[in-house]
Amino acid sequence: MPSASSSENADAAELQRLIAVEQQKAQFQAQVHNFTDVCWDKCVDKPSSKLDSRTETCLVSCVERFIDTTLTITNRFTQMVQKGAH
Repeated sequence: MPSASSSENADAAELQRLIAVEQQKAQFQAQVHNFTDVCWDKCVDKPSSKLDSRTETCLVSCVERFIDTTLTITNRFTQMVQKGAH
């Protein structure tokens, strides 16, 4: 039978994992909100019931650039951290 201490440690580890997952979700939602704001302001001149092809193309390109930039920065940061760890 596991001791109370090991059970508490397992509970604490699970809680930490759940917190990390929720933090990742929150960061993702913040990123989506951020590029929605940026790309909307850049691409949408006047809201209407449908997107014209120019607006749609602009939004897609904007989001893709935003994602590419975020990935590049994240990868560079990861490289810097890995170099610092060695």
